Amino acid sequence: MHSSDGPRPTLSTFDAVCLILGTVIGAGIFKAPSVVAGHVGGVSDFLLVWILGGLISIGGALCYAELASSHPSAGGEYHFLSRAFGKHLAFFYAWARSTVIITGSIAILAITLGDYMSTILSLGPYSSYLWALMAIAAVSALNLLGIRESTRVHNAMTVLEVLGIVAIVYAGFSVNGINSLEELLARQSRPTEYGLAMVFVLLTFGGWNEVSYLSAEMRDKRRGISRALLWGLGGVTLLYLMANLAYLHALGLTGMAQSNAVASDVFTLAFGKGSAMVFSVIVILSCLNSLNATMIFGARSAFAVGQDFRSFAWLGRWHSSGHPRNSLLVQAAVALAVVGLATVTRQGFETVVEFTAPVFWSFILLVGVALIVLRRRHPGLHRPFKVPLYPWLPLGFIAVTGWMLWSSLVYTGLGALVGVAVLCLGLIPLGWDALGQRSGRIETQGIKGRSSEA
Repeated sequence: MHSSDGPRPTLSTFDAVCLILGTVIGAGIFKAPSVVAGHVGGVSDFLLVWILGGLISIGGALCYAELASSHPSAGGEYHFLSRAFGKHLAFFYAWARSTVIITGSIAILAITLGDYMSTILSLGPYSSYLWALMAIAAVSALNLLGIRESTRVHNAMTVLEVLGIVAIVYAGFSVNGINSLEELLARQSRPTEYGLAMVFVLLTFGGWNEVSYLSAEMRDKRRGISRALLWGLGGVTLLYLMANLAYLHALGLTGMAQSNAVASDVFTLAFGKGSAMVFSVIVILSCLNSLNATMIFGARSAFAVGQDFRSFAWLGRWHSSGHPRNSLLVQAAVALAVVGLATVTRQGFETVVEFTAPVFWSFILLVGVALIVLRRRHPGLHRPFKVPLYPWLPLGFIAVTGWMLWSSLVYTGLGALVGVAVLCLGLIPLGWDALGQRSGRIETQGIKGRSSEA
């Protein structure tokens, strides 16, 4: 049974905050800090890039809050780009998002979950991938039950996930620190590579923009999105700073840079090697929560494409469960295929997913430009939330995303062409839809002609 009404206002601000926390706090905070530590000159710069990451994300969130509250739609970024630049450019974003960005994120989260599940119960040489396939299937089944069921589970897991981060913070501060914070802040050994450090920091903050896909489903359409973004990102920034201070207290900057699994090392220092299973459960829970949120958000852009393009109308059906069921099924099938491919050519899989960063930042930059375009095009439109310091804050966001686009191109090199190639493949379904529409118009004109002759 399908609902003809489409998305309904069923989500509270608390639901949206939990979805932001669950999406942003993935496995990154357990791995990225050690990489960032290797590219900064001292502790003060290390803390500065994390604070900047939070401020940049909040600035971008304010831009998204205006767009989402003024143009609410289940299509999120696809809808904003469509209104500003037309459906065809927006289609390319939805194509890249559905084929690589979201499904790649789902696969990475599932495989990371599988790596940690295998430390608890190994299923053989392909254990990580088997666990990944089961995780995608299980979370997809949960979402097919309905939006209320998936958000209830997600809210409960988010609380547990935050408690897991708090446990890591407690572990870091419970060991004997190697130096006082004052001594650490005084050290500055070499120049900081800000561009590369910020690439990893902002990847760890990534996912906050997904909440724009819920704008049509919020009960409080006036302030719900803006409040959720500010509370959610404020909470993420605070948790990240606490976690990084705990890492510094336990290992120091040099120790962090030399660690392959900084959070695991801190947990082991505090509670011994026997705590490895407890830490694995924390990471598994975090990956599972992010996986659930990513699936909720991911299906909605494909739904919006189905609303705009006749050839993909089957994706634009909203089920009475509160989800675009067909979009969820296609998303799950593609993600399962990506994990299956990774079992054969894991390096190729990692390259495709990693090097989609330039495509992602290109479209995020266009979303920033879309805010200015829509302000100028519709000056009289009622805007429940207006971004402060307009136009300087949006221009700053555009400049930062441009910098991230440049940085991702510099640090990925020729591999960025993989993402561009997949994006260009979107011309095929777009051309197919255009031909279908043209055939439909010709057939309609023929029927009208025969009717007039009669």
